[in-house]
Amino acid sequence: MAIDGPPIGAFLDVLDEPALILRRGTILHANSAARALFGPAVERSDVRLAIRNPKALSHILPGEPGDIEVTGIGAFGQPWLLSIRALGDDRILVRFIDKSAAAAAERMRVDFVANASHELRTPLAAIVGYAETLADDDDVEPANRIKFGQTIRSEARRMLRIIEDLMGLSRIEADRFVAPTEAIKIAEVAISVVEQLQPSAREVGSEINLAVEGDIPIVLGDRAQLTQMVDNLLSNAIRYGINQSGDPVEASIGASYGTVTITIADKGQGISREHLPRLTERFYRVDAARSRDSGGTGLGLAIVKHIVERHRGTLEIRSTIGEGTHVSVVLPAARQAT
Repeated sequence: MAIDGPPIGAFLDVLDEPALILRRGTILHANSAARALFGPAVERSDVRLAIRNPKALSHILPGEPGDIEVTGIGAFGQPWLLSIRALGDDRILVRFIDKSAAAAAERMRVDFVANASHELRTPLAAIVGYAETLADDDDVEPANRIKFGQTIRSEARRMLRIIEDLMGLSRIEADRFVAPTEAIKIAEVAISVVEQLQPSAREVGSEINLAVEGDIPIVLGDRAQLTQMVDNLLSNAIRYGINQSGDPVEASIGASYGTVTITIADKGQGISREHLPRLTERFYRVDAARSRDSGGTGLGLAIVKHIVERHRGTLEIRSTIGEGTHVSVVLPAARQAT
């Protein structure tokens, strides 16, 4: 069978990634992905006209089999893995494997480690500093000794909350492909969470108003995770959504078209539009100082996002400066869950 016959073109088009067959620098065949990347007239042209990357050409032109990583083909900074294989008769197969997702995942991992280290280092530095003072200074006044001890306890609890949230997030991610199967009455979950958080709301002069709209169908879910989801959303509304005493937090649960919708709205300061896409990132804070002062770990909405995804639902956050924030979670009802 001839290398340059129709079967080769058909073989290339089966590949999702761009692929070329060349002989001595001339492109003999290009699949549809390669034509989209390099242009429709790429076949029968000189490879140096299609690919202007010196590193890539230094391996492609001599036909050296192997894998190399290059950037900048197609778009500035875009990473690729070039897989070069000999086909015989001076022909080579070049596949362009997009590494953008892997590069983004690596950046997220590096950012996560840096952020987690920073978040833990800050309270740890306070603990070490006050503990050393108490251990090394015999003349610390009783009032200061009590103050230092309270600070150590507060910062240690903050570290514990961060670690617990990280462990919880890790467990949720580990189960993300396992659909939960427990029959949950989500209204009962919400009522229980509201009862627990109502004292905290009243401490800041607010009230949580929960409305259950009609007969709410069963949701297939993980009770502990759904409880944490509602708790995190209501806690955020209490923590950041109270502009003045008397502003309530409005929560509701409704059902329509085979779904259950949980909404939580506050009348707080609101969030600028540019922050909204990043609110579910780990450790992302609109106001870092305020978040830490109020006891936030920066992981609450990241946890909510992963819980919603595991339950095959959707999360929407809308906010207007000066008017407040509105969060909606839509979950499939049990009869449509898969």
